[in-house]
Amino acid sequence: MDRPPRVALVTGGARGIGAGIASRFAADGWRVIVADRDPAGTAPVGGRYAICDVGEESSVAALVASVAAIEQRLDALICNAGFMIRKPIADLSLADWLSVLTTNLTSTFLLVRAAEALLRATNGAVVTIASSRAHMSEPDTESYAASKGGLVALTHALAISLGPAVRVNCISPGWISTKGAEPSAADHAFHPAGRVGQTGDIAGLAAFLAGPDSGFITGAEFVVDGGVTRKMIYAE
Repeated sequence: MDRPPRVALVTGGARGIGAGIASRFAADGWRVIVADRDPAGTAPVGGRYAICDVGEESSVAALVASVAAIEQRLDALICNAGFMIRKPIADLSLADWLSVLTTNLTSTFLLVRAAEALLRATNGAVVTIASSRAHMSEPDTESYAASKGGLVALTHALAISLGPAVRVNCISPGWISTKGAEPSAADHAFHPAGRVGQTGDIAGLAAFLAGPDSGFITGAEFVVDGGVTRKMIYAE
């Protein structure tokens, strides 16, 4: 009898890093549910696409209920949804602040709480996608930095609360090329690794953290930034 495919739920999977993660899991034989609020999004072949605002409790509950009804299992939850509002703090409204924290941080709480039973049943894994901006900043990024720093802390709290049944780990990407102009030669050279990151760099690690070879890893953060956060930089 054929073993049913493992099931992964990837939030914010319509584009960018999320789409790369969804494609990698599908290539590895997983059934992938992509959840995003973009009505034009798609899922990899063999998976399905669900429109969901992961910051809304009722929308998350409906999404997880659909996984329980259709796939009847969940082996990996990849909490990737997020966005940035970049404004001087004097211009950053409370509504702006809350919208970023709701999508980037509160959504993971809502998703894990709703999916806990499914994940426990499979000894599943959660992978959160934070940012190197949890540790370093540019001006006018307070809400984004706070949300990503909170996500790193939430990750290790969940790992302790849900272990040993469910492992929870965090990836904090640095500069990952997903859209816009191609990075310049100087951009690549700035990185100790010699290049700007690609979505596959994050997707490969997410696949590892969701799989059996990472069974002794939980509560950890992996900064994937080509070495930039370890590079000492002096003003010229």
